[in-house]
Amino acid sequence: MPIQWFPGHMNVTKKAIAERVSEGIDVVIELLDARLPGSSTNPMLQALTAGRPRLKVLNKQDLADPDVTARWLAHFNAQPDTRAIALDASERAPAQQLVAGCHALAPNRGGMAKPMRVLICGVPNVGKSTLINTLKGERKAKTGDEAGITRLEQRITLADDFYLWDTPGMLWPRIIVDKSGYNLAASGAVGRNAYDEEEVALELLDYLRQHYAPLLEARFKLDEPIAQMQGEEVLEAIGRKRGALLGKGRVNLQKAAEIVMNEFRAGTIGRVSLETPEEFAQWLAAGEQKDAQREARKAARKKARGKGTSPADDAAPASQ
Repeated sequence: MPIQWFPGHMNVTKKAIAERVSEGIDVVIELLDARLPGSSTNPMLQALTAGRPRLKVLNKQDLADPDVTARWLAHFNAQPDTRAIALDASERAPAQQLVAGCHALAPNRGGMAKPMRVLICGVPNVGKSTLINTLKGERKAKTGDEAGITRLEQRITLADDFYLWDTPGMLWPRIIVDKSGYNLAASGAVGRNAYDEEEVALELLDYLRQHYAPLLEARFKLDEPIAQMQGEEVLEAIGRKRGALLGKGRVNLQKAAEIVMNEFRAGTIGRVSLETPEEFAQWLAAGEQKDAQREARKAARKKARGKGTSPADDAAPASQ
């Protein structure tokens, strides 16, 4: 099931970002989830902020696989007008790298005559508010482990010549990479009413079983090697271990799914990443191909309607 979530306030955010960019922004800070950097890169933001230097921040790096994070940093740093760093937004010293990174991308900005103007954006629940509070040294932005906490744009003065505009977390209207939808849901970037938790948990477990089986076995103390289990069997085994049971010994799969996703989000399973640059590139190519086919079918139907016929009618032989 494809996962999509674009509530009304996100469209307001889209317009606010476009207006802010048109007024003049020197650097765009895009906060990404270090566990899913490709999936948490918003293609709509790429279009809205095109032409602006970009600082990509892989946040929550303390929860991600450090080897995979290093590969993502190399991937982003190879892109033009882009710098990438990894940090834990709650630590003040690493967060200061942002200020230095912005000045490196826009060296001619600074001082009262030409203050640095920075826009910070990202998907929901990626840690923007925590980062801003850390930078400012006081509680300026609401925080919470839930998508959609920040609803309004706000300007924050980090120094006399450094202005930061914080925007609400924003997804995009149509996620064409199915795997990205699942990863975003697992991370908490998607509202709970937009997905089936069991389905997302099964997708999450399938990836972790293939890449981080020892961590799963150690965390949940499973009775048999996870390699010998498939799909729902892993979720059921976790549910039994954690006491997520219904009557007659049946496993409450909904409760088991919540346990799995909560433990992933909290990092108690271990430091894991859900995608490498190479994997995401393959998923994106497949998604773009599927989307192109969808658009071609849509265009064919529109053309057929314009002729007053259906595609089936076009295929039929003309009467004599």
